[in-house]
Amino acid sequence: MKRVSLTQYLVEEQRLHQTINAELRLLIEVVARACKRISYSVSKGALGEVLGSAETENIQGEVQKKLDVISNEILLEANEWGGHLAAMASEEMETIRQIPSRYPKGEFLLMYDPLDGSSNIDVNVSIGTIFSVLKAPEGMKDPTEQDFLQPGTQQVAAGYAVYGPQTMLVLTTGNGVQCFTLDREMGSWVLTQSDMQIPETTKEFAINMSNKRHWHPPVQRYVDEMLAGSTGPRGKDFNMRWIASMVADVHRILNRGGIFMYPADMRDPSSPGKLRLMYEANPMAMIVEQAGGMATDGKGRIMEIQPTKLHQRVPVFLGSKSEVELVTRYHAE
Repeated sequence: MKRVSLTQYLVEEQRLHQTINAELRLLIEVVARACKRISYSVSKGALGEVLGSAETENIQGEVQKKLDVISNEILLEANEWGGHLAAMASEEMETIRQIPSRYPKGEFLLMYDPLDGSSNIDVNVSIGTIFSVLKAPEGMKDPTEQDFLQPGTQQVAAGYAVYGPQTMLVLTTGNGVQCFTLDREMGSWVLTQSDMQIPETTKEFAINMSNKRHWHPPVQRYVDEMLAGSTGPRGKDFNMRWIASMVADVHRILNRGGIFMYPADMRDPSSPGKLRLMYEANPMAMIVEQAGGMATDGKGRIMEIQPTKLHQRVPVFLGSKSEVELVTRYHAE
């Protein structure tokens, strides 16, 4: 079987569909290279002294793990000198990072969650990196936060790396979803799945059941119907899966179908949800939609939400189309 590398895939995509220019190709390759470095740090674990808390807090008020900080630095360093970016934003930083003036500026904006699923780091369970690419607005001189506040429909590329038994990179540039596996011996990303499609029907759902008592009635109703199994209104038995790493849960759904839910709840009426629109929900929504699935906030399409701030949070329902449609309909009722 002929092996297709990430570089070859991007070059051919550029030729065939003109969806990727040279600058975007370079940007994706640099992010993929940074993910390789993060994967290496993750795989060293205690041997690399990367486990445990950094004893600092990020802008969200969450205690940072050492690997959160390391991963953020790796992505910053990798991307600042290439000349393909106008600015970057990270879930771990309060505001945007300008490209140092000694480097040329490009036409793209990069947003990322450097390490998703931090609670899994110290127990050797799959974690990942999520990224999203936007075009800088026309005529932009010095980037501001406002320039990043574009709806998800404006994304030109999105992807994630999952650091599990194998390290994989899942990518879309708006023309389907491809999966690359890291060949550690060769140090290269190899195309292992083309045009991924989320299975239509499913018997799996992912949600943190410990929050059940706080959920709003539509989510209660939807999950209760699944838990009722073959004797309930759905007429079939469901399994629950919850890895507590969005990357790992979404990767399973891409391959096996299912629905991932992180709803808003009644604990804090002022908080619209937990997941970040710009760093998690939008890139994952783009990937899921490109794979034939659906992503909503319970009311409407996630990618059509007009962001108002950099670290905005939203409820998330994504995965197999029929399931997301049903729980979204329960919200409307």
